[in-house]
Amino acid sequence: MDVGNNGVVILADRHRARSCGMYMHGGVRYPGRAMATTEGFEEFYTGAVGRLLGQLLLVTGDLHEAEEVVQEAFARAAVRWAWLRDYDVPEAWVRRVAMNLAADRARGLRRQARAVLRLGSPPAVPSVSVETLALVQALRTLPVRQRQAIVLHYLVDLPVEEVVRILALRGGTVKSLLAHGRRSLAVRLGEPEEVFDRT
Repeated sequence: MDVGNNGVVILADRHRARSCGMYMHGGVRYPGRAMATTEGFEEFYTGAVGRLLGQLLLVTGDLHEAEEVVQEAFARAAVRWAWLRDYDVPEAWVRRVAMNLAADRARGLRRQARAVLRLGSPPAVPSVSVETLALVQALRTLPVRQRQAIVLHYLVDLPVEEVVRILALRGGTVKSLLAHGRRSLAVRLGEPEEVFDRT
């Protein structure tokens, strides 16, 4: 096993010549040589990317998605360039990879759509009061642990012992978080601290 350029690991294949072994990039094994040089790749990319992007835009119907699959296909071509550059038409290889990626994404989206349809219509979202919005804004100003303790104890109505278990903190720590959170919220909401005090 040898380490090539950019940390690419070359794995010898006893059934092939050394220069045509396997190589590993990003934890994935690829047939062919590790990319010793990128000579010609930039020119290839510049000449082909516009055509492929136009073709994949027509397939996906979405420019962002087309850009993503084309870039991924070129990224895969880059790590295989040492042998891919010898193809008669390397663009055809990149096109096939991009088309496969687009098809995979489309299948994934169909599966997601079927799953969402099985869930049915989302429940109606109740209107939010001015007081609730003010509380949400005030809670955002608290450190996350204080926010968690306040929400669990005062809004979810859990006893302190249950908050201790959920947050995996000591009882004294939770009580301190609740006290500090109460004081901060009272100041921000203009309410007396006693409004929150029921520990």
